[in-house]
Amino acid sequence: MRARLHPLTALTAAGSVAVITVAADSWLLSLAVACAAGVLSVRAGVAGRVLPAAAVILAPLCLSLLMLHGLFFPEGHTVLAQWGPARVTTEGLGFALDLASRTAACVMVFLLFSFTVNVPDLVSALEARRVPAQFGFVLASTLTLLPAIAARLDRIRQAQESRGLVLRGGLLSRLGAVRLQMVPLVLALVDDAGNRAQALDARGFGIGGPRTSYRDVADPPAQRRFRAVALLLAAVAVALRLAASWPAAGLS
Repeated sequence: MRARLHPLTALTAAGSVAVITVAADSWLLSLAVACAAGVLSVRAGVAGRVLPAAAVILAPLCLSLLMLHGLFFPEGHTVLAQWGPARVTTEGLGFALDLASRTAACVMVFLLFSFTVNVPDLVSALEARRVPAQFGFVLASTLTLLPAIAARLDRIRQAQESRGLVLRGGLLSRLGAVRLQMVPLVLALVDDAGNRAQALDARGFGIGGPRTSYRDVADPPAQRRFRAVALLLAAVAVALRLAASWPAAGLS
């Protein structure tokens, strides 16, 4: 994949697939896209990094969707079970499934892109198209940082357990530990971003003017046509989605 696809082709494909999946609003399509991304990650040899990272991102998110919409969905009518104010409804579970499947599809697609794209080639391709250098290097820094998130989260968990915090108990214990893990993770990522920004400024990446690239990335015409078609399909999907929602909005 790295040798055949131009970085912008991979980025366009990932973005277009995510947009079309969200616009289609079908949990079957979303699950199919997520599974396809998993299969492609296996074929590309990056499943050992894509799947754990996806689990770290999606597990707390899907659990929160289940708790919020599966138990406290105000528009639910078909009650399956009830405990006080909490009601498990068919409508709430369906809504949570739709959101979780779409989110899983987008996360899997972009993780596959981030773990397979050649970051120096991506930066060179963006530079060749007059994209500001700051944006290219911020995007590259983000992509290089993604593989370390799972390992960093595991170190945070180990550090908290060494201080006596139990993170491997039942469901309630795990839910309470999510916030305690996410806060130091986000603070660490912000600190890393600040350090990277200072390093880039010290090397003159914020200075304007012409730049010379010593890396030539081949961009075949067929891939340029593919990017145009993919962007067109994504735009059509969004337009169709908006057109379908207008009558419903007018009736309401």
